Amino acid sequence: MIGFLHHVAIRVADVRDAAERWTTLFGLSVREETPERALLRCAYEDFCLELRRSDAAPGVEHAAYELRAGARLDDARARLRAHGIPWREVDVPMGRGTGLGVEDPDGNGVLIIERRPPEDRRPAVARRSSELGPFHPRKLGHVNYLTADVGRQVDFYTRALGFEVTDWIGDGAVWLHVNRDHHVLAFLDKGVEHIHHVAFEFVDFGEIRVLLDHLGQHGRWCTWGPGRHAMAQNLFAYVRMWEEEHFVECFCDLEQLDADHEPRQFPDDVRSSNAWGQLPPRTYFRFDAAAIEAEREQRHALQDVVMP
Repeated sequence: MIGFLHHVAIRVADVRDAAERWTTLFGLSVREETPERALLRCAYEDFCLELRRSDAAPGVEHAAYELRAGARLDDARARLRAHGIPWREVDVPMGRGTGLGVEDPDGNGVLIIERRPPEDRRPAVARRSSELGPFHPRKLGHVNYLTADVGRQVDFYTRALGFEVTDWIGDGAVWLHVNRDHHVLAFLDKGVEHIHHVAFEFVDFGEIRVLLDHLGQHGRWCTWGPGRHAMAQNLFAYVRMWEEEHFVECFCDLEQLDADHEPRQFPDDVRSSNAWGQLPPRTYFRFDAAAIEAEREQRHALQDVVMP
């Protein structure tokens, strides 16, 4: 049923401040902005990030997915009805009509919208335009959540929405796909329910190097990386966005799945997580002020290790 990740909506305290932050740090461009909402994009898509003013705690309001080509919202309504899942009609920005808003078992928002291919299907590099800056992500790639019940989440997304399991690491971490990209969604069992990261794809590692130099000039650091996930194969760097209480993964070289792909089981070890041999600090799964300050001061790296 689902074919593509379209956008992520994030709750923010101040739309102007957040829009400036995301455009300055990651090269996104503003498509539309009001005091209540800003729509940002990577390249020529209508938008990939929605910043919503809210008095609630910061975090992800929903992840929005487009249906596969040819599928209609009536098809989605019928599938949701068959599985006893309630939905609500939601207005979608940029003249995209109505979507279906649902919640997964953890309460994470999911928005289902119809596929709308771009009018100009040429890649960005084939166009002549001054709209894009020289530095920007290629696309929004995936979202990753922490959960206390991986099995329940897998059942919901596969049964009700048609996602497919790509791979497991151990029994507590799972990655799911809807197209050839290795994953568009993932869940890690950490005993809590919280957004962990949103991920943007960059062209190659050279562009990620430029990005990380740029982020360093703006006082941001890599909590984990650069590295390479053996499972999914992508090069990665995770940057904390403390204002929105999640991370941004900057990645490239993600595995593209064969048509006959079957789920694989990877061991829960260092190599599966990082073929280059370093696990993240424990603050990687925390979003409290103490964890942020520990990273800022690099306390995990300064601790003495008692050798035998």
